[in-house]
Amino acid sequence: MTYDRLVCANCAAPVSEGRCPVCRASRERLQQEQGVLAGLSPVALVALLVVMLGALALLAHQTV
Repeated sequence: MTYDRLVCANCAAPVSEGRCPVCRASRERLQQEQGVLAGLSPVALVALLVVMLGALALLAHQTV
Protein backbone atom coordinates (compact mmCIF):
# COMPACT_ATOMS: atom_id res chain seq x y z
CA MET A 1 0.00 0.00 0.00
CA THR A 2 1.23 3.48 -0.73
CA TYR A 3 0.96 6.24 1.81
CA ASP A 4 0.15 9.01 -0.69
CA ARG A 5 -3.61 8.28 -0.41
CA LEU A 6 -3.80 7.58 3.31
CA VAL A 7 -5.41 10.12 5.63
CA CYS A 8 -4.20 10.42 9.20
CA ALA A 9 -6.82 9.74 11.86
CA ASN A 10 -4.98 12.08 14.23
CA CYS A 11 -4.88 15.29 12.17
CA ALA A 12 -7.06 14.42 9.10
CA ALA A 13 -4.26 15.43 6.73
CA PRO A 14 -2.63 13.22 4.10
CA VAL A 15 0.02 10.98 5.68
CA SER A 16 2.43 11.89 2.87
CA GLU A 17 2.56 15.48 4.18
CA GLY A 18 3.70 14.39 7.65
CA ARG A 19 2.01 17.21 9.57
CA CYS A 20 1.89 15.49 12.96
CA PRO A 21 4.11 12.94 14.76
CA VAL A 22 1.64 10.14 13.94
CA CYS A 23 1.81 10.98 10.22
CA ARG A 24 5.59 11.12 10.25
CA ALA A 25 5.86 7.78 12.07
CA SER A 26 3.42 6.11 9.67
CA ARG A 27 5.17 7.58 6.65
CA GLU A 28 8.55 6.36 7.90
CA ARG A 29 7.22 2.87 8.62
CA LEU A 30 5.59 2.57 5.20
CA GLN A 31 8.74 3.77 3.45
CA GLN A 32 10.79 1.10 5.22
CA GLU A 33 8.29 -1.64 4.29
CA GLN A 34 8.33 -0.86 0.58
CA GLY A 35 10.37 -3.22 -1.55
CA VAL A 36 12.85 -2.54 -4.31
CA LEU A 37 10.26 -2.44 -7.09
CA ALA A 38 7.74 -0.35 -5.15
CA GLY A 39 9.34 2.95 -6.17
CA LEU A 40 9.14 2.22 -9.89
CA SER A 41 6.41 3.68 -12.04
CA PRO A 42 4.01 1.34 -13.83
CA VAL A 43 5.65 2.20 -17.16
CA ALA A 44 9.07 1.24 -15.79
CA LEU A 45 7.67 -2.04 -14.45
CA VAL A 46 6.17 -2.87 -17.87
CA ALA A 47 9.46 -1.99 -19.57
CA LEU A 48 11.34 -4.22 -17.14
CA LEU A 49 8.90 -7.05 -17.85
CA VAL A 50 9.38 -6.62 -21.61
CA VAL A 51 13.17 -6.69 -21.23
CA MET A 52 13.00 -9.81 -19.07
CA LEU A 53 10.69 -11.58 -21.54
CA GLY A 54 13.02 -10.60 -24.39
CA ALA A 55 16.00 -12.01 -22.53
CA LEU A 56 14.09 -15.21 -21.84
CA ALA A 57 13.12 -15.54 -25.52
CA LEU A 58 16.73 -14.96 -26.58
CA LEU A 59 17.95 -17.58 -24.12
CA ALA A 60 15.33 -20.07 -25.33
CA HIS A 61 16.30 -19.40 -28.96
CA GLN A 62 20.01 -19.97 -28.26
CA THR A 63 19.43 -23.31 -26.53
CA VAL A 64 17.38 -24.74 -29.43
